[in-house]
Amino acid sequence: MTPMLKKNVVTVIALILTSHAASAFDVERDDVREFIDSMVEKHAYDRATLESVLGEAESKESILEAIARPAEKTLQWDGYRKIFITDERIKRGAEFWRENLDELTRISESTGVSREILVGIIGVETYFGRITGNYRVLDALATLGFDYPPRSKFFLSELEQFLLLVREEGMEATSATGSYAGAMGRPQFMPSSYRAYAVDSTNDGKRDIWDNWSDVMGSVANYFVRHGWVPGAPVAAVATLGAQWSGDPPENTLTPKETVTSLSHQGVVFSTTLAGNEKSQLVTLEGEDGTEYWVGFHNFFVITRYNRSVMYALAVHQLGQEIALEVARGEM
Repeated sequence: MTPMLKKNVVTVIALILTSHAASAFDVERDDVREFIDSMVEKHAYDRATLESVLGEAESKESILEAIARPAEKTLQWDGYRKIFITDERIKRGAEFWRENLDELTRISESTGVSREILVGIIGVETYFGRITGNYRVLDALATLGFDYPPRSKFFLSELEQFLLLVREEGMEATSATGSYAGAMGRPQFMPSSYRAYAVDSTNDGKRDIWDNWSDVMGSVANYFVRHGWVPGAPVAAVATLGAQWSGDPPENTLTPKETVTSLSHQGVVFSTTLAGNEKSQLVTLEGEDGTEYWVGFHNFFVITRYNRSVMYALAVHQLGQEIALEVARGEM
């Protein structure tokens, strides 16, 4: 992002925050009316229902403030890791593992997604259900879709998906809660992910990602399966830069551009049982004791499909590993 573009975005956000108080949406507003017309035309949605639902939505300044905050501070790996890899979160994760052992094992064995990754995701996303967000999803998506120009296209698309989900699942549009960005339930699925990947693991006719841990774990596992998770394959390995390495490490990327062999030939030293032609990528992070080097493999980048961040992927991986160790210690 260029300095001028950054300045313009900050200016837009500042204008939004200073001029916009919490208020109900006017369904006669041009952009709201255009959205309703589109839903009726594309999906044969009942117009009166849409007007009633969107008329109950509230545009909230607190949502606009929350989405602006991440742009103001970018954490390094050291600070990021300290949020998620804590003794308390590991302890709670081990308790969760034991409490849900049968279902956790069943879902892991049937999908090939490791128990460590399932608990790692749920632990990072919502602290095992403790922090799921208390915004109404309707308010979050409407606020960001209609009153946050920098990303209105994305959030209007998610509002569309949410309203379709409400119709399909027989949900109350005003009752679903989640994050300020509209991520829902214990796995923090956006509406499009809910529609595409949520599953009914208990065969009770519902895909409940708020209160049913089996559906939550099954849905997370299905997300990974659908994005190419390889059962039993490694996620990442600690690396060092050997004498053969020259130049600066590449910028972190969400797409692996190297292979096990090509990284080894460049002087990256790491251990893996993967074949030489397997996709791999050097990841560089600033840790508590200085620069850390990791090699991410295919499954590492599958995790980044859940959240587009290499720090997120490594936090999920490490939290899951630490929880597994804690469980094993308790069984000794």
